[in-house]
Amino acid sequence: MSKPTQKAATLTTESGAPVADNQNAATAGVGGPLLLQDQHLLEKLARFNRERIPERVVHARGSGAYGYFEVTDDVSGWTSAHFLGEVGRRTETFIRFSTVADNLGGPDAARDPRGFALKFYTEEGNYDLVGNNTPVFFIKDPLKFPDFIHSQKRDPFTGKQEPDNVWDFWAHAPEATHQVTWLMGDRGIPASYRHMNGYGSHTYQWTNAEGEAFFVKYHFKTNQGIRCLDADQGAELSGTDPNSHQTDLLQSIERGMFPSWTLYVQVMPAAEAADYRFNPFDLTKVWPHKDYPLQRVGRLVLDRNPDNVFAEVEQSAFSPNNFVPGIGPSPDKMLQGRLFAYADAHRYRLGVNHTQLAVNAPKAVAGGSANNYGRDGLMATNAYDRHAKNYEPNSYDGPTESGQPLSAPRPLTGHTGTHEAPQHTKDDDFFQAGELYRLMSKEEQKRLVANIAGGLSQVTRDDVIEKNLAHFHAADTEYGKRVEEAVRELRDS
Repeated sequence: MSKPTQKAATLTTESGAPVADNQNAATAGVGGPLLLQDQHLLEKLARFNRERIPERVVHARGSGAYGYFEVTDDVSGWTSAHFLGEVGRRTETFIRFSTVADNLGGPDAARDPRGFALKFYTEEGNYDLVGNNTPVFFIKDPLKFPDFIHSQKRDPFTGKQEPDNVWDFWAHAPEATHQVTWLMGDRGIPASYRHMNGYGSHTYQWTNAEGEAFFVKYHFKTNQGIRCLDADQGAELSGTDPNSHQTDLLQSIERGMFPSWTLYVQVMPAAEAADYRFNPFDLTKVWPHKDYPLQRVGRLVLDRNPDNVFAEVEQSAFSPNNFVPGIGPSPDKMLQGRLFAYADAHRYRLGVNHTQLAVNAPKAVAGGSANNYGRDGLMATNAYDRHAKNYEPNSYDGPTESGQPLSAPRPLTGHTGTHEAPQHTKDDDFFQAGELYRLMSKEEQKRLVANIAGGLSQVTRDDVIEKNLAHFHAADTEYGKRVEEAVRELRDS
């Protein structure tokens, strides 16, 4: 028995008036010029012109999904965060994966770090963990970030990414050698978003109920296993299916093959940070697992696709300064810079009221709106009690401060000014890059050398090539020699 046909809704203008004809614009007579009074035509074209918003300067190309995080192990001795406080507790999440350097229309299978931005809709507010699929990054000071990104993006004259720019910046940033080794290795092109790890990358602070502070690093280990593409596979897939990772994520969830990751943390008592052999707040360094073993926390599962990619993925906004009680920042300089930059980017792209959008709205407060005194601005949609005041303190029972800091305070000493990061006993820019190289199999090393040489050999200035070769020699003698020989061979051919 067939179902009765449901009558279609009437098409309306933005103001709700019915549209009589959506096929023909109004004209001055048959075949005549268009009429300025055709409100539906003007509104439709004007809205179309404004459909797009500025893309993200970095992480422009992305995919997202909803899911949940479930605590599997007791970590209450390290943090008082409510959503981590009980084994079995589940928290709704939204994640956005992305490439870093390319524009919105770039291919998913590019050689590039991947963003791994996770929003926890906790009962104490939204907690955003904004990381990558690598545990380290190219630089350690946010003052260099705009220059770094400019060197990796399209050249203002040629309009395309230039090897001269890419490698010239790295030649002047020896601390990038570790991340370059990651990027040019096998994990530089994940086979899909499901088949890569995620990392908080930065060092964060956890504080327990007793006020004890710990520094932590987050590791999300994929339960699908690591799968990667080599340079030829990545280039072929970029040409045949630029949306490969988006398609894979969408289809796997639609088929009920829900991707999952196991979260581990490394935990360092705060008192050990000052004397650790590496600077624990240096984003170009990892903490060896033998020093601080992985401690299991829980499981992340993605089980629902967004209904509208623009509304929920493109308009999703993550900021590492969105903390909850029990979690806070560390002195990591790159993290400190991002505490400002991310929120500021969203205020520019989406407007000051972007936290009222459904994907960004906190679920910890009634109606999904923040309890504060912010008012007005572009696209303000919150409905307030008409008697509510917009200042604090007040005598009208408005929201008041809790008096409870989110994380433990840190003592500070010294003089203001521009300072290089404090040196620890084993700090240098090359040791961990060499360690990573030596961990690779012979075949992995072979592909790494070929990938580096393929890009470095295209650089037109000999001095830039020599500076980069010196970095690889400093990381490992064999590493440097093999890259040098491969570059020479390509340049002589």
